[in-house]
Amino acid sequence: MSDNQLRVVWIYPDLLSTYGDQGNALVVERRARQRGLDVARLDVRSDQPIPTSGDIYLIGGGEDRPQRLAAERLRRDGGLHRAVENGAIVFSVCAGYQILGHEFINDLGQREPGLGLLDVVSVRGEGARCVGDVLGDIDPRLGLPPLTGFENHQGVTHLGPTARPFAQVRFGNGNGTGDGTEGAYNDTVFGTYMHGPVLARNPQIADLLLKLALDVNALPPTDDRWYEALRNERIAAAQQPA
Repeated sequence: MSDNQLRVVWIYPDLLSTYGDQGNALVVERRARQRGLDVARLDVRSDQPIPTSGDIYLIGGGEDRPQRLAAERLRRDGGLHRAVENGAIVFSVCAGYQILGHEFINDLGQREPGLGLLDVVSVRGEGARCVGDVLGDIDPRLGLPPLTGFENHQGVTHLGPTARPFAQVRFGNGNGTGDGTEGAYNDTVFGTYMHGPVLARNPQIADLLLKLALDVNALPPTDDRWYEALRNERIAAAQQPA
């Protein structure tokens, strides 16, 4: 990788890539290239070290056992912590979102330490599983249009004082706490329960990650007609009566 490349790192595709979440890496890469950026994408398997020089790190969802294995290996590796300390941007989905918090419940029913990069704690919900299309309003400080995604999780994630809700849901469950929150973020680390893949449904989130990584306020325009058609279809689906 050269110094002038945008470095996108997809973490553990062999463990954390359910519901098409690897599409998030494809969307970030494509939208960067559409703006004429030189992009180097690195898919890092769970038996490989996490590079510390990336600009954007993406983590997907996974089943309970792969989630525990991923958390164990990321804790031992330490590379993602060092990357965040270097100013990297992290975007995580579902199991990856829980891993970035302080702890979650693993496949053995035990409290598993997370990475502590987000001030959240996840537990296992007692009620029905959260499944279906979601529509929400992203924190207005981020300047993004409504969030659309698909949730499929049993987890309930509680936010601590330094974590901001990523969105407030209009339809769906989000964090599962009953307060209408969905996901969490701080300055450089983002987490959500949304699949879809979420960045294909919400390309403006991908653009936000690019702007943060490049430290710019705006990007050149690009053709969003395909994305908007998908967004409109899924937003309409979320608003249909159950």
